[in-house]
Amino acid sequence: MRASLLFADTHSFAFFANEWVRHNLVETQVTVKLEPFVYSNEMTRGLHRYYGSHDLHFITCSCYHRQPQLGTAERRNLFLSVLEEARQRYRFVVHGYVIMPEHFHLLMTEPETGDPSVVMKVLKERFTRKLRAEGVLLMARFASGFHHPEPAPVWQKRFYDFNVRTEQKQIEKLRYMHRNPVKRGLVDNPELWAWSSFRAYLLGETGLVRVKFQEWPMGIKACPVATFGEGTGASVPLVRGYPLIRKERE
Repeated sequence: MRASLLFADTHSFAFFANEWVRHNLVETQVTVKLEPFVYSNEMTRGLHRYYGSHDLHFITCSCYHRQPQLGTAERRNLFLSVLEEARQRYRFVVHGYVIMPEHFHLLMTEPETGDPSVVMKVLKERFTRKLRAEGVLLMARFASGFHHPEPAPVWQKRFYDFNVRTEQKQIEKLRYMHRNPVKRGLVDNPELWAWSSFRAYLLGETGLVRVKFQEWPMGIKACPVATFGEGTGASVPLVRGYPLIRKERE
């Protein structure tokens, strides 16, 4: 079964979200100066991921020490091609994305193969390998500001994952992503930034990554039902292993 989920309905929530963005942006371009940033492992320690509830996942991943490893059009296009390959291989729907010079945001469904952690691992590793294959020498920058002549990681360890459970929150995340390049002063209008899902929603463009698109049959997984609180007079039906699978970040 092949079904395109690109929105053509102008009454959809995505249409109104995009219109809100277009009419609420500051007209003047703002220049943002990037200051040196030092990461600490404490920033993501103790965070958990919650899988299995069929939520959307709003994922944020940064480049190593906020270096602009995605600072060129060629690298951003390369990353999007890797993302599209992963989308097809692991069978997830991309609801939105934006690729910035030193980080990216991705709004996606849970994949039918693996989970978001697997997808992120593949994205990071495949993009890094492609850069290495092109002979890109990445220099490590330490807290002192000096560079070390050894290959540095492309990505910061771990990633942030926010479960999106409501339509209102989905609109909020789409607005945030699509406004990001304008807020950072990279472009004057969101449709001028080629590395986000804004043009897919606004104009129906296909782009390097298929947005709101699923070309495989939808799989419905049956799960056994258990009961919590038997004998206490407060029985609550639960799905065994669902709705939440708590998984420590790597």
